[in-house]
Amino acid sequence: MTEPIDEYCVQQLKEFDEKSLVSVTKEGLELPEDEEEKKKMEESKAKFENLCKLMKEILDKKVEKVTISNRLVSSPCCIVTSTYGWTANMERIMKAQALRDNSTMGYMMAKKHLEINPDHPIVEILCQKAEADKNDKAVKDLVVLLFETALLSSGFSLEDPQTHSNRIYRMIKLGLGIDEDEVTAE
Repeated sequence: MTEPIDEYCVQQLKEFDEKSLVSVTKEGLELPEDEEEKKKMEESKAKFENLCKLMKEILDKKVEKVTISNRLVSSPCCIVTSTYGWTANMERIMKAQALRDNSTMGYMMAKKHLEINPDHPIVEILCQKAEADKNDKAVKDLVVLLFETALLSSGFSLEDPQTHSNRIYRMIKLGLGIDEDEVTAE
């Protein structure tokens, strides 16, 4: 979609040429699965159930729910909106409106779901770290960092970019083996 009006039109246009139009950025996308894929998905749901609960706990009101995804291939996670929530593009359009209805803004923007990829190594290691110590500050930072990165890659904007930047710097320090309390001379 190249024009802002496209977002409105596609939301109202439910089918075209006898084909249903479905947004891949919203929940409820059903991809064809064979029996083996369904079984694997059920196993993944059981394996990552505790991680999903922990991520929902950490993210609290930022997400409505955290689930396992079958739509992801190379990303560790993504943000999808509820069936009736706004897409990232629609949210951006509505924020730009001078005469917007602020009561609707909060309701429609709050309907984000985080879907995690059970086959991604980041998610697998995060699950192991969370099971070892769910109160680990690094686990909390990683969960929030994954969420905020998913927001950005899904087209949403961050509420507090400075906090996101500081979190990234902290993780870079951790990766480089620099002590958190070490002060650099300028």
